[in-house]
Amino acid sequence: MIKQVAILSFILMLAATISVNCTYASQYSLSNEEEHAGAGSQALAQEPHVGKVAETMNSGGYTYILLQTKAKMFWVAIPEGKVTVGQEIVLAPGFEMIDFQSKSLNRTFETIIFSEGMISQEGSVAGQGSAHGNADTQKKTLGSKGAEPAPKANIKSEKATGENAYTVAELFEKRTELDNKDIILRGEVVKVTAQIMNKNWLHIQDGTGDPQTGTNDIVVTTMDLPSVGDTVTVKGVLFSDKDFGSGYRYDAIVEYGQVSK
Repeated sequence: MIKQVAILSFILMLAATISVNCTYASQYSLSNEEEHAGAGSQALAQEPHVGKVAETMNSGGYTYILLQTKAKMFWVAIPEGKVTVGQEIVLAPGFEMIDFQSKSLNRTFETIIFSEGMISQEGSVAGQGSAHGNADTQKKTLGSKGAEPAPKANIKSEKATGENAYTVAELFEKRTELDNKDIILRGEVVKVTAQIMNKNWLHIQDGTGDPQTGTNDIVVTTMDLPSVGDTVTVKGVLFSDKDFGSGYRYDAIVEYGQVSK
């Protein structure tokens, strides 16, 4: 009887040990899966996106692509270009926007990646160009020569008044000495891109500067939202050689803009 009790006790102890070990093994496995899933999601934002175009549309200066990859289907936006349904493409890395509202499409994307554009077989991004026309060093993206609106004819805005007032051409010419300085600018809004990286991006021209070198058009970031065609006065801070990453680099850009008519 004592022997049977001892054997039964041993069996119960062994079963409890196996149960505990299985629980720990299960928890460890789940923890690792979650960790790998998180790492995979982070890596996705750093690597090119390879897939087939399932749907596409052009609007507001962007080409929207529903990209079908081996793993999943998701939306990507690139500077406007030509793609076709069924085309196999490779897109450069970008940044993800949650609940992005496209006013031109009157549509909200639950999640969308803003990419620099398609990557060629040589590894370059299609449509490269810089704010100063150097096509070998810069990528086509917001603020680069490839994404700038065409120079608008007959723009001739009066220069703003005040100690810190400059024209567009002067901001580019004096960008080094004006770096991180307050400036005032007056000009016409020729392009508006709303709610990218939680701010609005304006292209301002005043009739000065050279379209061939890109010094006729300057980007302003602001929380204000004027309309294309408005003549506005902007108070902000000029930054020289500003690099946001992902190809978003500017020889000169005005940030923290306060826009008034």
